[in-house]
Amino acid sequence: MLIRYSSNAKGKAVRKALVYTAKEHRIKRELIDPEAIRIITHLKGHGYDGYIVGGAVRDLLIGKKPKDFDIVTSAEPARIKRLFRNSRIIGKRFRLVHIFFGDKIYEVSTFRSLADGTIGNSFGTMDEDVLRRDFTMNALYYDPVKEQVVDYVGGIKDIQARRLQPVIPLKTIFKDDPVRMLRAVKYAASTGCSIPFMVKRAIRRESALLQPVSPSRLTEELIKILNSGRAHRIVSLALEHDLYMYLQPAAASMIDGDRSFAAEYAESLKRLDDLVASDEDVRLGRKIVALIEGLVSRITDWGGLPAAVYAEVYHECRKFIMPMNPPRVELEFAVRYALREGGLNIKLPRAGASGPRERGGRPQREGEERPRGEDRHAEATEARERSGRRRRRRSRPHPSETIVQD
Repeated sequence: MLIRYSSNAKGKAVRKALVYTAKEHRIKRELIDPEAIRIITHLKGHGYDGYIVGGAVRDLLIGKKPKDFDIVTSAEPARIKRLFRNSRIIGKRFRLVHIFFGDKIYEVSTFRSLADGTIGNSFGTMDEDVLRRDFTMNALYYDPVKEQVVDYVGGIKDIQARRLQPVIPLKTIFKDDPVRMLRAVKYAASTGCSIPFMVKRAIRRESALLQPVSPSRLTEELIKILNSGRAHRIVSLALEHDLYMYLQPAAASMIDGDRSFAAEYAESLKRLDDLVASDEDVRLGRKIVALIEGLVSRITDWGGLPAAVYAEVYHECRKFIMPMNPPRVELEFAVRYALREGGLNIKLPRAGASGPRERGGRPQREGEERPRGEDRHAEATEARERSGRRRRRRSRPHPSETIVQD
């Protein structure tokens, strides 16, 4: 095992991190997207550090292929943009770069400093960046060129011991970003890690901090839960830690007061997990069914006119899932699907059909930290981002073209 050193204020070498080699961490390179390796290789070729970071490294260490590969580098966004012509900078204060390979998006961020705390936007060093990560299992850096994992905080041992340990002190971790509480239960459910007693107590004590979080961020987190394949376990932990009332207050209230509804809700989530595990290409609306079918079964006039019944049920479901705000076409699909499953003769939208969409958040990638101060800005830029994506599709280079430049 290697050791990484950094200089302190007096210029003395100080031990900072353990460096695990390929024989020690045993990450399989075939689980890594070649485009992610290509991006890092290009950054390194121009003198910058580059690492895969966050949840992707955690998944690689347990032998699971990550869904997303987030990358962190010493290069600042403007420089990254110049190095990759198939990229664009997003955000104003919390700037990131999206690099496009076909339909895939790779998010590249610059090391952040601690000058403004754990949610500031100043660029910094790797030694500082690691101390802004939420939990040790997400604070690992993997260099696919050298095939080394850099571990500042004992994250590999915590993964092996199935422990969920915070990097940021408990007195500030959830105050700085309340969404970290949702991530804690999600990581515990998806990895089988235990939540230490002091972390549990802090979550229950500060759960109300989720109340002012924007609907777009809560929507992002709930969509990730639906997509996780562990929705039943995550929701169970969220209920146990007094968090689900802020994600789905109407459902949490009914679960608390109606045992039969609670059982039906749990079974719906289990069926959703089985559906996700089947690896079928399932649209979001089909997954939202798990959130509403218990309500639909209770409020529907099954003998009424289909059009009138649909309008009433849609209205009630829209209120029921708030503050979640998915695209309208997906909620419409979910309501129609649930009604058909209950026996009402109602048509489903054609495959690929679209309609007016309600404003919803861009799904955040796992491990991404969005400061609370950026919520309003993120919501305001969503429409511009969607418009930009349409323009890029028309102008994006063909996959056979060279996509990096000096």
